[in-house]
Amino acid sequence: MSKIILTGDRPTGRLHVGHYVGSLRRRVELQNSGMFDKIFIMIADAQALTDNAENPEKVRQNIVEVALDYLSCGLDPEKSTLFIQSQIPELCELSFYYMNLVTVSRLQRNPTVKSEIQMRNFEASIPVGFFTYPISQAADITAFKATTVPVGEDQLPMIEQTKEIVRKFNSVYGDTLVEPEVLLPDNKACLRLPGIDGKAKMSKSLNNCIYLSDTEEDVRKKVMSMFTDPNHLQVSDPGKVEGNPVFIYLDAFCKDGMFAEYLPEYANLDELKAHYTRGGLGDVKVKKFLNNVLQEELAPIRTKRKEWEKQIPEVYEILRKGSIAAREVASATLDDVKKSMKINYFDDNALITEQSKKYAE
Repeated sequence: MSKIILTGDRPTGRLHVGHYVGSLRRRVELQNSGMFDKIFIMIADAQALTDNAENPEKVRQNIVEVALDYLSCGLDPEKSTLFIQSQIPELCELSFYYMNLVTVSRLQRNPTVKSEIQMRNFEASIPVGFFTYPISQAADITAFKATTVPVGEDQLPMIEQTKEIVRKFNSVYGDTLVEPEVLLPDNKACLRLPGIDGKAKMSKSLNNCIYLSDTEEDVRKKVMSMFTDPNHLQVSDPGKVEGNPVFIYLDAFCKDGMFAEYLPEYANLDELKAHYTRGGLGDVKVKKFLNNVLQEELAPIRTKRKEWEKQIPEVYEILRKGSIAAREVASATLDDVKKSMKINYFDDNALITEQSKKYAE
């Protein structure tokens, strides 16, 4: 069986460092590993419309923002298929068929759906499209027969729902769909990067993000304003590193070699943490180090983005070609699904022959 990756992002704005450590950096590594036969990277604009139906221009404008971030981080259209979800109508048809395999109560129990509904204040009036987006996500994954789906920890319930749909479909209609496996970040700090304000999730709506496209000065200001240990008031006070956003970011981004360059009095992050824990190390010093760490990681991304920003027609052409290639694959899967469901009437010569004989007698 071919090894295939399907992953992507909703185009709700520029991508931030949470996206980067949670999935984007890993996608580039996987793309360049040579371990996978095909890699599909989707800009999920149709999914974004489930809670932005009255503001399509926002979604439209953000398509290119996400594409620029993809290309700037090193996703290569020669190695990965970059495409736009809405340009693959087969995904809608697959979603429609899968809806018959999932109950309303099962969707209501999905922890990710429940938290997203609460976050968007949809409790009183939930758009049907938003409520059923786990089914849409299952269509996305199965359309490309993905064997591997790199996700953050918060998306695990969504992948479990996809697995349930695959099992149900295959048990009813025969072995047709591929059950995917999850690939989580290998660095625990990358499972969910907190916002710079200390809140559990980095979110555009909470205005607590560091964006991949932020200027050097923007990054510096955001790092220096970051929430730390509220009880670490004096330099001499013992500090807490667990749950401290500054140290979580260092866990996600810092490499031992960076200490020799930016903070030579420490050999590694463990030494820095030990000093902070026993007291005598100020937040400003640690934040300045984190700023240097982030700037080293983000500088090449920022440079590449400026180059791609001068080639917008080429960016759209990459997405157009990728969407054509993706549609061919999804169309083949849809044909398999319709055949298994016995609704491929005009392609089923055996059916036509059988009916002809029946009425000829």
